[in-house]
Amino acid sequence: MRKSTLRRSCAALAAVTSFALAATACGGTTKEDVKSDTASASATGKADPNAELKKGLTVGFLPKQVNNPYFTSADKGGEAALKELGSSYKEVGPSSATDTSGQVSYVNTLTQQQVDAMAVSAQDPGALCTALKQAMSNDIKVVTYDSDTKPECRNAFVSQASAEDLGRTEVQLLAEQIGYKGEIAILSAAQTATNQNIWIDFMKDELKDPKYKDIKLVKVAYGDDDAQKSFQQTQGLLQEYPNLKGIISPTTVGIKAAAQYLSGSKYKGKVKLTGLGTPNDMRKYVKNGTVEGFELWDPAKLGELAARTSVALVSGQITGKEGETFTAGDMGEFTIGKDGVISLGKPTVFTKDNIDQFDF
Repeated sequence: MRKSTLRRSCAALAAVTSFALAATACGGTTKEDVKSDTASASATGKADPNAELKKGLTVGFLPKQVNNPYFTSADKGGEAALKELGSSYKEVGPSSATDTSGQVSYVNTLTQQQVDAMAVSAQDPGALCTALKQAMSNDIKVVTYDSDTKPECRNAFVSQASAEDLGRTEVQLLAEQIGYKGEIAILSAAQTATNQNIWIDFMKDELKDPKYKDIKLVKVAYGDDDAQKSFQQTQGLLQEYPNLKGIISPTTVGIKAAAQYLSGSKYKGKVKLTGLGTPNDMRKYVKNGTVEGFELWDPAKLGELAARTSVALVSGQITGKEGETFTAGDMGEFTIGKDGVISLGKPTVFTKDNIDQFDF
């Protein structure tokens, strides 16, 4: 895109974002001689599975929140993979998990810096679309990981596991722990978080099964992936619902904060807690009896797959179309599913019997 074309794009961008964010997106030079009329490579490109992987690339990682242990682990996995592939890694991102406008600004910054690809965990399914499409129109490949945006706003989505598997198995875990009877609540992250809402929808659908007829979901609370707020929300749930039997928290920050509260309260061992957490965060709560079992995927592997997908896209091995396959190093071969989704695999359940086998 020539500078003159870029100025026209800026005018459109300014119409849907603040002037300050549009200025950030358009304040410098961009890549020359790219297809300005194409938002996504998957729309027109043709994959060459035998293409050689390019080296010397720069891939920017944009997590929901920097200095979050989960994303730190994921992004380190991406960094290690890029180093192995002969390319460069950089991380940018907001310090708050609810700073959607900040994420837009960072997408614009990465576009201005002319990275070859960006891996983004979206805080909101639609808020980043304009900025991400602007990036793709500048021939930057866009991969979402952990939390998706709209399919037309990226080239591929690296899913930590099937959204359906994650939603349903968390209900199954908790139901077993409470004997399929009693009031339960969900402690989520941000109310707009794409992945959280999809998982919660599947949780609610799973609860429609007659075998859960004696389980009642009384509330979905939001801790915004903030430890203190999640701790307070847990306390509030138990005050509001004194007969609560269990909590599902599909967020690593939330489940740790909930476990911290429960472990020091009269509810320890009485109110069951499960969800998505890291072994290192949850180990002591499993060993002291606060938590019987929880689940997660390996976030480092998620980041690694996001990095390898990014390089495969830039190299032309894949475009993001359904049915395309590529080999992600030692991780093996992956097939792109509907709407450009690439699934890492099924989640792992962690209990006192296996938790010491993991370190992340």
